[in-house]
Amino acid sequence: MATNLNPEGYCPASDHPRWNQSFYFNFYDPATKTGAFIRAGILENLKEANNWFVFFRDGRPLFNRLNMNLPYTDKRLVDGLELGGVTLKAIEPLKTARVTYDTPDFKVDLVWEAIMPMMDSIDLTKGGPDDAFAAEIAHVHLEGTCTVKGTITLRDGEVIRVDGKGFRDIAVGPRNWDFLRHYRLTWPQFDNGVSIVAVHGIATTGDNAYMKMIAKNGKWIPIESIEDRNVYEADEMTLKEVHWRIVDADGDVHAYTGRRLYSWTFPLDTFVLTEHMMEYRLADGTLGYGLGECGFRFPWSGNGE
Repeated sequence: MATNLNPEGYCPASDHPRWNQSFYFNFYDPATKTGAFIRAGILENLKEANNWFVFFRDGRPLFNRLNMNLPYTDKRLVDGLELGGVTLKAIEPLKTARVTYDTPDFKVDLVWEAIMPMMDSIDLTKGGPDDAFAAEIAHVHLEGTCTVKGTITLRDGEVIRVDGKGFRDIAVGPRNWDFLRHYRLTWPQFDNGVSIVAVHGIATTGDNAYMKMIAKNGKWIPIESIEDRNVYEADEMTLKEVHWRIVDADGDVHAYTGRRLYSWTFPLDTFVLTEHMMEYRLADGTLGYGLGECGFRFPWSGNGE
């Protein structure tokens, strides 16, 4: 990551028409079976913005707000960014952030607090500037693991007290979904302290591209290889289960499976994402939770299986 870049502040756009700066948050609390997918995206050269704000409990929706063509804003996370009534604010740089929303129907006050520091997975992957992710999806893609605590208040007055874990990410650079034929992602946070960022993309050229790193023993290190197999439902887009195997830079093997707890679909015109919260399990039985994500190009270009 460029040393002069403040990814939570304003990052000047290049001339790429789909230049993007975005802030993403998710979490899952197994005690309450509650989780969320939250995103704020800003497309400076298109003069528009978008947000996702999707919450679920025990496999069913709690609240969903999706705004894909909001007016542009010059605010960023460091300022306190409000889109569609959702406010995201950096409290301590790259360590602590707060998400709030307050209406009669649904209220949220949640804080993401870093467990592992945010690391640029594109930089650690070392795919080079011509790699499909680095060239067309983001120049910088920071990910970090967090505790997530706070409250959710439903319109009947019920208060859900959240004490879970999740990822957050910050992306700066182009976001040209049309450059990808398909991609798949697993981001498990295991109970033994291991967390994995594993993303496999297939460009329209047919080339493979990756964003990959693993947190273990208190630091992020590279991943050397990924073997990924997804099992889909009949729609060929919703994950039923995953079977992945990675080898890290130390030569250690991490094989894990995952089953879907919840899914939601996010439309992007000629591309679509299916966002899943997954329960993951390592070969030794260690449990974890986290994101499972897939992207698909239209007209239908396949799911990589």
